[in-house]
Formats: sequence, structure tokens, C-alpha cells
Amino acid sequence: MENRGLDPVPDHERTGRVRTLFPTWVTANLTVLLLTVGAGLTVFNGLNVWQVLAVAVMASVLSFGLVGLVSVAGKRGGAPGMALSRAVFGQRGNLFPGALLWVVRWGWETVNAVTGSYALLAVLHLLFGVRSTPTLILVTLTAFVAGGFLVSGIGIGALRVASGVSVGLFGGASLLVLGHLVGTAPWRSVLEQPPGPAAMMVAGVGTLVAGGLSWVPSAPDFARYLPRSAPDRAMVAAAVGGALVTIPPMVATGAVMAVSSPHLAVAKDPVAFIGELLPRWLSVPYLLTAVIGMVLVNAMSMYSAGFTAQTLGFAVPRAWAVGVNATISLLLGGTLMLVATSFVDTFLSFLALLGVTFSAWTGVFGVDLLRGRVYDSAALMDTRPRSGYWYSGGYSRQAMAAWGAALVVGLLFTDVEWFTGPLGTSWTGRHGLGWAVTILVAAGVYAALPRPADGTVGAPARF
Repeated sequence: MENRGLDPVPDHERTGRVRTLFPTWVTANLTVLLLTVGAGLTVFNGLNVWQVLAVAVMASVLSFGLVGLVSVAGKRGGAPGMALSRAVFGQRGNLFPGALLWVVRWGWETVNAVTGSYALLAVLHLLFGVRSTPTLILVTLTAFVAGGFLVSGIGIGALRVASGVSVGLFGGASLLVLGHLVGTAPWRSVLEQPPGPAAMMVAGVGTLVAGGLSWVPSAPDFARYLPRSAPDRAMVAAAVGGALVTIPPMVATGAVMAVSSPHLAVAKDPVAFIGELLPRWLSVPYLLTAVIGMVLVNAMSMYSAGFTAQTLGFAVPRAWAVGVNATISLLLGGTLMLVATSFVDTFLSFLALLGVTFSAWTGVFGVDLLRGRVYDSAALMDTRPRSGYWYSGGYSRQAMAAWGAALVVGLLFTDVEWFTGPLGTSWTGRHGLGWAVTILVAAGVYAALPRPADGTVGAPARF
């Protein structure tokens, strides 16, 4: 079990390898929700399969390029992302973006838990004809959340091993599905689809990027065991490569399926359609491997959320901090599965808000990283006024101003199921680009302001 929490990893313990990042970022995208998104790009956005592929590739490069960039901070500082964020926002200032990102991560974990539970229910129905009931829903949800808690509670070693196994299993099952589609899909209808408007491609990129951005603050968490000599370019390539081998094939598969089954894009249960479209011998193993993949997606998210909880002042061991998030996702997941009438609408609305909240932090943190930030491990862990990252009253005013301005502007351009900002009906808002505006404002404002001076200028990292 990994016992290290927020404290930076000393050099002699940094025995990781860059190659371990590739299966990590593949695993981060092992969710059948990508099939649903691909179907939505065809049914709602009117895109053909080639446009869907282009959208998926562009979104993968944009979002996971940022994931790879920010993961470099983990190598430099040896600490989790939200601990390193203290150097940017100040010891007190970091509580604000930290609290917001923690709450938003509840939603991300809930969505994954619900999807995994639906997959388990689909397997039970296919094998035994069992129909879901409120009790069975809660049982499967509890089992799913418990699996994620177990892996994330053990720590980074378990995540690495499980990711490698999951990538192999899910990759093999996905190849079988693709092979089946090659022989059974209505290819004439698929290939004869007219192209959709370019504006809908832009909107599709916005939808997919939002999901990738949710991993940006977590990126240092999985890179902090790498030696300082690990090449930055290889780290970025591992993140982008992990996304490219997962997102485009799955999104395109969903688009192909939607040609013959357009209801896939509007189903309340986002995975039951697999049992309808695939033979039982293929749908059952595919769903089971998908469940394993989604358990690990949730485990990765819980792993990072535990660190975030610790930065917010939860004075408990890392595994207990993970348990807080597990409990919250269980409660919220049960509510969503028993009450929500449209999973897809709820999911897409959540993605839009997700993009704004994570983009505001990413813009500020990214610029700070590109300025050549050197992290002082003692100052990161010292939350008292004498800390080198105390700034003015515990706040970096420049970082807080850029983050706050970006968050407000991003919400102005947000248009979701339950909230529409004043500019949400503009071209930018209607096409889901609130995240892009947010990150540009955050980065632009912070870059334009004078670089804040901390109490560690010129000091080397200490262990």
C-alpha cells in the first residue's frame, strides 16, 4: 500500500518510467460513454463518420496535450497536482480552486460509477434475464464504487498493474467488436452520410475536450514518481498517445452503431444498447471488460480526489481521504440512477460545466509552469504564514484574479440543461466553447500580470 500522501517524493524513490504513463492515460479513457458521445455526434450534430474521427483526433491532441504538459509539474515537484497548486495560488488561495475542483470531481466519479453500474446490470440481464430494481441498482452501484475504492486505496502500484491488465483485456474486446462491425454494419449507409456543418464539428471538439480537461489537475499525481531526468516530450507523447489509441476508435464505433440504432444517442441507460447491437457471445465479455476499465477510471479519479481532500485540510491518511469521495459518489450515483430521466442530457450538461471549472485552473497553472516554476518541497508542505508560498495573506493576488475572472467569463458563455449564461446563446456558447474562452482568459490575464514573488526565489528544491 502506498503510504505517501501530499509530501513530495524524494529522488531516491523516483523509480518510475515514462512508459508507465501510456497505459495510465489509455485507462483514463476506457469508458463506454465514448460510444454514446460518438452516437450523439452523428445523431445530434449531423456529422458523418469521417468528421467524427477528425473531431476525436483533434480533441485528443488538444486535451491530452495539456494533460501531458501539466504532468511535467509532477516530475519537477514530486508532489500531487493540487499540492503543487499551492505554489501558484498561495496556501490559502489554493483552497478556492481546490474546493471547486473537488466538488466537480464528485460529479465525474458519479457519472463513471453510474455507467459502470448500468454495464453490470446489462450483463445480469443478458446472462440471467434479471431486470433492474431499485435494490439491485444500489447493490451494483455499491459493488462498483467499492472496487474503485479498493484499487485507489492501495495506491499507485495497484493502479499501474491494473491499468496494464485492463488495457490488454479491453483492447482485445474492442478489436473483436470492431471486427464484428466490419462484417455487420450498414456500411453503405455509413459511408453515404453527407458531411455536417463545420460549426457542429467545432461543437463536437468542445464536448470531447471537456472530458479530457478533467484529467489535467490530476496529471502530476501519476508522474511524481518519475526521475527528474524523464524527458518532457516523452511525457506529453505518452498522454496524447494514450488518448489517440482509445478515443477516436471508440467514438467512431459509436457513430457507426448510431446509423442503424439512432436511439443510442438518447438512451437513459447508456450501455444497454450493446446487448441489442452485439451477439451475446461478444456483448457479455465486452461489457465485463468495460466494467473493469470504468472501475479503474473511477479509481484514478478517487486517487487524485484523495489528495485534493488533504489539501483542503482533511487531516486523515490518503486512503481515508479516498473513502470520503467513494461515499459521496455512492450517494450521488444512487440519486442519479433512481431519479434522472435523461442520462445523456445530464451528462452533456455536466461536461460543459466541467470544462469551465478545470480550464480556469489549467490556464493559470499552465502559464506558471511555462514560466519555469521550481517547486520548493518544504514550502509546499508548510501552510503557516512563514511558508515560502504564503504571498500576501496566504493568497497570490495575480493567480486568484486570473482564475476568478476566467471562471466568471466562462460561465457567461455556458449553455447547459439547467443553466444559461448571458452569452450562452452566442455562437461561442451554443457550440460548447466556454472552456476555450475560460482557458484563454485565465492564461492571458495571468501572463499579463507581473509574476508574483514568493519566499523561495532562487532556492533549490529541498527534501
